[in-house]
Amino acid sequence: MLSQRETNTAFLTHLSGFVSFVFPLGAILGPLVMWSVNKGRSEFVDENGLEAVNFNISYVLYVFILGALTFPFALGTFLNRFRHMNDFDNIHFDFDFSHGFNNLFGILSVGSIIGLIIFVRFVLTIVAAVKASRGETYKYPLTIKFIK
Repeated sequence: MLSQRETNTAFLTHLSGFVSFVFPLGAILGPLVMWSVNKGRSEFVDENGLEAVNFNISYVLYVFILGALTFPFALGTFLNRFRHMNDFDNIHFDFDFSHGFNNLFGILSVGSIIGLIIFVRFVLTIVAAVKASRGETYKYPLTIKFIK
């Protein structure tokens, strides 16, 4: 039988991933600190903490890769403005996207995917926290097992 302290600790370990809204890399550091401090106290807390840490590392990796994929689109949109200019002495940065709609579409589509991943992370973290408060261990989908 699990104690109230164990379920509360597992619950807070999952929710500690939301520290990323306060400072960068908080999604990894919050669950990692909670898990490392409490992993020796209970197998239940250890399992939930391990799931939370691996999920948040995977999440940060996915968002980083998708963010890096937007860079060529953003650079292409910016540099496309210079491609159609003949007079380099009179450069104006008026951000006319009429020449780079395809690149702008790429930025918006990848940005939408990142937004969807952020929303899914939020929902999955809440689901995992609720299950942990009920005494269950939630296995996050699409999680890479960095720590075993």
